[in-house]
Amino acid sequence: MPASTTRHHSAAGTSAIKRPLPGAPGTKRRLERFGDALLCVRYRHDPLLNRRLATVELIVEERPAKPEKTAWIRVAYGETDLRRHSKEAGATWHPDRKLWLLPLKTIKSLNLETRMVGEA
Repeated sequence: MPASTTRHHSAAGTSAIKRPLPGAPGTKRRLERFGDALLCVRYRHDPLLNRRLATVELIVEERPAKPEKTAWIRVAYGETDLRRHSKEAGATWHPDRKLWLLPLKTIKSLNLETRMVGEA
């Protein structure tokens, strides 16, 4: 395109007017064009150019999330406060092993590394 006819399509300085989700009125053409990849449509107003812009948010890649690393910790029967804190942090009790399973990052944040028995 020649420089004289180049359009400036910056969202800077614009404000969102509405954000309909796929299937809502005002999204039909974009839904036909982008299909299941369409996450949302945004209508923005550019006061400098006195124009309304339509932007879309698309899903361009989908893959399974990495599983969270977990580890086993030992909490003695009489340590009720520690057991309660572990449960509140999302620990799962496994009676067959007599151990608690917690995400590794939670174990580190609660300073329970010395109680680790092994990674799950």
